[in-house]
Amino acid sequence: MTLAKPSTDLRIMSVVGGAHFTSHFFQLVLPPLFPLMRESLGVTYTELGLLMAMFFAGSGLFQIVAGFVVDRIGAHVVLPAGMALLAGSIMLMGFAPELWMLYVLALLGGIGNSVYHPADYSVLTGRITSARMARAYSVHTVMGTLGWAAAPISMTFLAHLYDWRMALAIGGAAGLICAAVVALDKADLILPHLKKERVKTDGPSSLSLFLSAPILMALVYFTLLSTAFTGVQNYLPTLLPVVQGVSLQFATTVTTFYLTVYAVGSLVGGWLADRAARHDQIIGFGLIPMMGLVLAIGYLAMPAPLLMLAAMGTGFFGGMTIPSRDMLVRAATPQGSEGRVFGFVYSGLDLGALIAPPVIGYMLDHGAHQAPFLFIAGTLLVTLAPAFFVARRA
Repeated sequence: MTLAKPSTDLRIMSVVGGAHFTSHFFQLVLPPLFPLMRESLGVTYTELGLLMAMFFAGSGLFQIVAGFVVDRIGAHVVLPAGMALLAGSIMLMGFAPELWMLYVLALLGGIGNSVYHPADYSVLTGRITSARMARAYSVHTVMGTLGWAAAPISMTFLAHLYDWRMALAIGGAAGLICAAVVALDKADLILPHLKKERVKTDGPSSLSLFLSAPILMALVYFTLLSTAFTGVQNYLPTLLPVVQGVSLQFATTVTTFYLTVYAVGSLVGGWLADRAARHDQIIGFGLIPMMGLVLAIGYLAMPAPLLMLAAMGTGFFGGMTIPSRDMLVRAATPQGSEGRVFGFVYSGLDLGALIAPPVIGYMLDHGAHQAPFLFIAGTLLVTLAPAFFVARRA
């Protein structure tokens, strides 16, 4: 079932995109507060870093389970419940007196975060008009990127006004209000196969679906892509001062512009993907120049303006591929199995986010400051193979 009215599609995009904003926002509320938390709790940065590991481990491991639950009872129940669990965990962190309590809450928050991709993409895939599907996916990506951008500014501001505990409590409380708003919008979130009486089908079993070549290769594609993108996003501020001789402040500004243009590229990519028959070609046209720009940033000395343009180009070409990435998964997914498939495949994003930091950290610990750029570019090159495979088999 699809809905033809643009106003209805826009409303659904807004609700789902707003929910996705909260997911990415809460992914980055803790790191800006780490210096304050370290001093207050008397712990090390390594111990605080484990909070993020617990969060993403919970998110990745439970994302597949969340997909099954979405297919069974619907995104209109699972999405606001996950949002409430995530926001509530963050709010309670502001009152936790011991570090071990923060670990438990981080794990619970990751479990709450696990519902977003299977729920969001099930709603978009099942409810948005096909002709506007890629643009809906691009809006979803942009809203998540805005959530990343808003978190450091908001948390730093609140911590300056009050302290780190109150910052987390206020942020979490705001998330609970968002969860309540989404819960009240059941009509826009209920999936087509749940709107009427359930019809039993002879579709593929979950195991055979997950073990099918297109779905497995889609998981590989997402893992590799996330590894490369995590490396760029997380380590540009650390790497640029060393390889390009710029200040940390300028490197941080470059990263901000990278994320901003990444969002713009996603919007352009959504427009292109709604008009393209070959989404793998868009992915190739995006990842190949991105790979070249990553190598140039790492190995060629650049004046500051050219460095900024290269980073912006990296963000644009990378963002341009994201709607086509999502369209490939949609094409490989049997109707009624969206939650399971999106939950399984998108767990690769969390896996990639876990792979990149230790690999790049090892390179940096051994003084190989240019090696991460080669690693990222090589990963982007290898990513093309599973993307083209999924496009041809889906």
